[in-house]
Amino acid sequence: MAAAALGQIWARKLLPVSWLLCGPRRYASSNFKAADLQLEITREPHEKPDPSKPLAFGKNFTDHMLMVEWTEKKGWGQPRIQPFQNLMLHPACSGLHYSLLFEGMKAFKGSDQQVRLFRPWLNMDRMLRSALRLCLPSFDKVELLECIRRLVEVDKDWVPDDTNASLYVRPVIIGNEPSLGVARSSQALLFVILCPVGPYFPGDAVDPVSLLADPTFIRAWVGGVGDYKVGGNYGPTVLVQEEAKKRGCEQVLWLYGPDHQLTEVGTMNIFIYWTYEDGVLELVTPSLDGIILPGVVRQSLLDLARTWGEFRVVERKITMKELLRALDEGRVREVFGSGTACQVCPVHRIVYQGKHLHIPTMENGPELIHRFLKELRAIQVRCPPGNGLDGCSPGKVTSREPPS
Repeated sequence: MAAAALGQIWARKLLPVSWLLCGPRRYASSNFKAADLQLEITREPHEKPDPSKPLAFGKNFTDHMLMVEWTEKKGWGQPRIQPFQNLMLHPACSGLHYSLLFEGMKAFKGSDQQVRLFRPWLNMDRMLRSALRLCLPSFDKVELLECIRRLVEVDKDWVPDDTNASLYVRPVIIGNEPSLGVARSSQALLFVILCPVGPYFPGDAVDPVSLLADPTFIRAWVGGVGDYKVGGNYGPTVLVQEEAKKRGCEQVLWLYGPDHQLTEVGTMNIFIYWTYEDGVLELVTPSLDGIILPGVVRQSLLDLARTWGEFRVVERKITMKELLRALDEGRVREVFGSGTACQVCPVHRIVYQGKHLHIPTMENGPELIHRFLKELRAIQVRCPPGNGLDGCSPGKVTSREPPS
């Protein structure tokens, strides 16, 4: 790839949030503004986790949180960053019964000590889609992102120095009306909490997982909410995950329809790297047809692979029949999942209709998986020299974008 093209790609990765806020992405859909943000610094800071010990996912939280309240009569109130604290909710709060959506994104600390959010625009887009689907209030994506950036900046000392670790950012919106009626909520609460998390895999290891593919279990269906980040998509999957463990598997491969279409892996998107029936080497993942969650890492892998231009990159339906035939013919190279927690997770075995299908992912390197992980890490934690942008100056919190 030409040096000029590479420079443009890195420029897109390193645009600081403060610059992006001046661009054309402004939405007049809400009345809370980052400029009105109130800040209350805690007087009782928590002890930070011991850096010599592993970080468990979602167990340690930072000192502060972002909170914005909404009512049908008054609209959005002033956003505020306040000390981390418990929520006071009415037992009939609609969010405890029906209305709940969330997002998951990460901030990384680079070797230059700058903290960077990874592709937060995609999370904001998905979060607004989910809010509208649940009849929760719309909001200005740019203003919310700036509030999140300010929150991360306040608690940036909680971002681990380990390049394999990160700060997990969890925005949430819940209906907050004290009523059991199944209707549009007249009150809502938006809050964001942060927690430092360790690497999904210990050290530099990339451990493969096995999958239970049982068509009697269905994660989502056409016309449902499978492509939205809502709580109802996750709670019912826990029982199936337990069933997978009983059958000797770590995760669930969710199938759909009479032709047993591959949809997702646990809470991850699925990819297959193979030689297709026409003899062409390709990377394929299920298309976004209303069942599949539009993952941020999923989109990033597609963007990277298309930038390389070394093999065909396709989004389309994949069936178990196709996968079985490809395995029999020795055309499968790697199968893996992608998600915020693990980034890229290899698959080495699938249990399907009484058969234990061996997937030769690890025998093939896994070359593509390692390449993706290396590229993602470079985007998330490294600051390329000589790019001519002030987005690399220490102490700022910026956003990172892979090639588009």
